[in-house]
Amino acid sequence: MLGQDVRCLLVVAAASGIATLILILVQVKDVYLPARTKYGMVFDAGSSHTALYIYQWPADKENGTGIVSQAEACTVQGPGISSYADNPANAGASLRACLDKAMTIIPAEQQRETPTYLGATAGMRLLRERNSTKADLVFAEVSKTIKQYPVDFRGARILSGNEEGSFGWITINYLLETLIRFSFTGMWIHPETAAVVGALDLGGASTQITFHPGCAIEDNSTEVLFRLYGTNYSVYTHSYLCYGENQALKKLIASLREENLTSQQISHPCYPKGYEENVTAAALYDSPCVPAPAAHDPSQILTVRGTGAPAECRSAIQKLFNFTACGANRTCGFNGVYQPPGHGQFFAFSGFYSVFHFLNLTSGHPLSDVSATIEHFCAKDWKEVQMVDPGMNKTRLQDYCAASTYILTLLLQGYKFDNQTWSNIHFHRQVGHLPGKVCCAAWVMP
Repeated sequence: MLGQDVRCLLVVAAASGIATLILILVQVKDVYLPARTKYGMVFDAGSSHTALYIYQWPADKENGTGIVSQAEACTVQGPGISSYADNPANAGASLRACLDKAMTIIPAEQQRETPTYLGATAGMRLLRERNSTKADLVFAEVSKTIKQYPVDFRGARILSGNEEGSFGWITINYLLETLIRFSFTGMWIHPETAAVVGALDLGGASTQITFHPGCAIEDNSTEVLFRLYGTNYSVYTHSYLCYGENQALKKLIASLREENLTSQQISHPCYPKGYEENVTAAALYDSPCVPAPAAHDPSQILTVRGTGAPAECRSAIQKLFNFTACGANRTCGFNGVYQPPGHGQFFAFSGFYSVFHFLNLTSGHPLSDVSATIEHFCAKDWKEVQMVDPGMNKTRLQDYCAASTYILTLLLQGYKFDNQTWSNIHFHRQVGHLPGKVCCAAWVMP
């Protein structure tokens, strides 16, 4: 068991509402379980919505690391908690229905010893950056609500981007059994380290890339060390705040407006021709990711009109990145951030999966087919786009060209996949029988 002097916190990392149960330790991370079966609860406070995951684990261990399973999941109604910045009491109230449900699942005699955590990711990171007082009030309200239930509440906190990415890597490898698996002979088997896969995550406000590079990591700020099931892992991870899908598409509109700041009209090459929407300047510039011009009227109504121009769409999206700011003798992702060469297989989930799933591109299509499909879709006018899936909520349809073009740009020019390595990317909503990023890797008791 870990000693009392080792400080730890088990929290949840989220992106686009898919949870990652994670263990945060000082320096090297390791995972242990208590001597008997227990329950635990984790609120995944993502940028778009919140979910509650209930876990249970037996005493079964291998090299001190335990096997955890998900008992239940509950999606909180409403948006992510960062959306309640102006009405923080509602953030707490939104959690009640799922907490009530949890109390019907966890035996009454075990509820008071059930460790409960709330972990928030990029949505709350942005709120904290914009207004730390409002972020604190939101956390105070969700904490107050959870404390009203007979559970062992261990706290709420905002995860760093690297924490979110690195433990997403644990999640996917735990579920794929690349860290350890139970053989038919009743023995625990440790696969070769080379079997682990990389994790690509696209949330609403940030994107993460995490993988075991198979070589020395030159930048210590991008390295995380884990000890899992008796094996040491050195993992590269980086999180790009403001490059999640929602924030990137908002940055795109702001970038298009920069071409003519005095006009109230914005021509959008990624929106289908015939589509039009109005947005206030206040709504467009409401995020630290999208700084407002020096002089602007927040009440101004801007009209965004689609032009359906695939080539112009690609060019506009590429301008959101800096692909050249990399020092000599150094490999980078984008914006000058160090990244070792990609290594092995990668699983892409969250926004990567949902957007490509809409375009039927998640089943191992070659890169040429993916590019052609996106090009064809982006050339459709608004009437044609609405016919692709007539029963779908139309609030997102206009974004699929921009989102798919953004994803392709991010993967190819940002994360440096190419025609040879494209087949190493596997798009998945979920692995096995658990949601896409549920990390059953660890639960640490002091």
